[in-house]
Amino acid sequence: MNTVASRLTLEGMTKAYGTMRANEDIYLSVAPGEIHAVLGENGAGKSTLMKMIYGVVMPDAGQVSWNGQPVQIKSPAAARALGIGMVFQHFSLFETLTVAENIALSMDEKCAMDALSRRIEEVSEHYGLPIAPHRLVHHLSVGERQRVEIVRALLQKPQLLIMDEPTSVLTPQAVEKLFVTLRQLASEGCSILYISHKLDEIQSLCDGATVLRHGKVSGECNPREQTVESLAQMMIGRSLPHYEHPDAVLGETCLSVNHLSLATDDPFGVDIKDVSLSVRAGEILGIAGVSGNGQAELLAALSGERTVQASMINISGVQAGQLPAAARRQLGMGLCFVPEERLGKGAVPSMTLAQNALLTAYGSPELKLVKNGLKQKDAMRDFANRCITEFNVKCDGPDAMASSLSGGNLQKFIMGREILLAPKLMVVAQPTWGVDVGAAAFLRQKLLDLAGAGVAILLISEELDEIFQVADNIAVIADGRLSPIKSVDDTTPEEIGVWMSGLFTEATV
Repeated sequence: MNTVASRLTLEGMTKAYGTMRANEDIYLSVAPGEIHAVLGENGAGKSTLMKMIYGVVMPDAGQVSWNGQPVQIKSPAAARALGIGMVFQHFSLFETLTVAENIALSMDEKCAMDALSRRIEEVSEHYGLPIAPHRLVHHLSVGERQRVEIVRALLQKPQLLIMDEPTSVLTPQAVEKLFVTLRQLASEGCSILYISHKLDEIQSLCDGATVLRHGKVSGECNPREQTVESLAQMMIGRSLPHYEHPDAVLGETCLSVNHLSLATDDPFGVDIKDVSLSVRAGEILGIAGVSGNGQAELLAALSGERTVQASMINISGVQAGQLPAAARRQLGMGLCFVPEERLGKGAVPSMTLAQNALLTAYGSPELKLVKNGLKQKDAMRDFANRCITEFNVKCDGPDAMASSLSGGNLQKFIMGREILLAPKLMVVAQPTWGVDVGAAAFLRQKLLDLAGAGVAILLISEELDEIFQVADNIAVIADGRLSPIKSVDDTTPEEIGVWMSGLFTEATV
């Protein structure tokens, strides 16, 4: 493509971290009004490339041209001045500030808070991404934080919008609304660089695609002329695996929730209202729902982050509602937990992988990570190495900081850490958020294998496809209420989509 006709052209873009080359000799061109996908498996260099465009990372070599003119983008402020906006995969929000205060910090011109709050409401409602400007960020669900990032970028009226996994925690209905927005922006001349591991989205939305593998361009294509299988082949260099559903023999009830009601401690949150469910050994129960409908409150009650009446939660035959998180894990390693927030709740960014492995595995008598109250560093490193090796985590080893991993690789590490603890019960939230198509298939197969081995699994996910692929039974949470539980064979995504809007009658228990 001629550089004058391009909004953005990259030539020879290279970035190395020590001996690891994140990007090597990348070429990419995006025209005005084009929606262009950047594809690749976790660790392929996509996010590094986007950060160089946005001025977060400086390239070691290469040239950026903007509207046909060579430029150097030395900071995000310089990128925004050109007309470049970015929605990051990992949220860059201050949790103790409100939505409006967070957005004000990224604005390059001063704006009265009342006027900014009105603009946020107008833009968020116009684009179907409603968010209250006065809410504190630490009270928002992951999906709601995603909306804040998107609205913040749209307020800048960008000529080029970079979107790094923007739909990873959005429901199908919200995704369709977002796509309407993106197509409208493109029709007005805005160029969009779109990173996603959801290949059906790429086919539906994007005009062109550049594929990265091991930091290099491995191909370019029109995704509408490809199949999901051929796109996956270009991304990961192999065909997608088919799911194997091991024959599971249902056993004892490992988790029982009995008329759970819990008032939220968030003034904008959702109260849990008389929720009852049970999960048996060998069963996967999937809970779908639009983000912000009580998932966070339910997870807090199940994990022990918040305590309830003892009889409301039963784990492995023990009334556990009053037990804190650590005690629930020690019920014969009865409960392992994968939260939706991998940075902060799933892992500590400033700690090594070995240290993060210790955080939940310290009580395992088999691993012996702690002896006489002292950390056993060799054992910690060995366990972290097992997680890295068995779950194909791309990193610099057990001493790598959690913050240095790509989102998908950190997710694989957290999932691996919990699975290798050999639990009787797993509560898993958003297990494949931001994970590439090959790794997502791998993790979903791991869940199926666990169920086949007799583990009870409660899967909370906003990806309907995921639930229908792996779950035996499905329910919906909406406004803190739980729908009837149905076999996935006895319902459809369309029916579940209706239920996600709250149009169901609660099950009677």
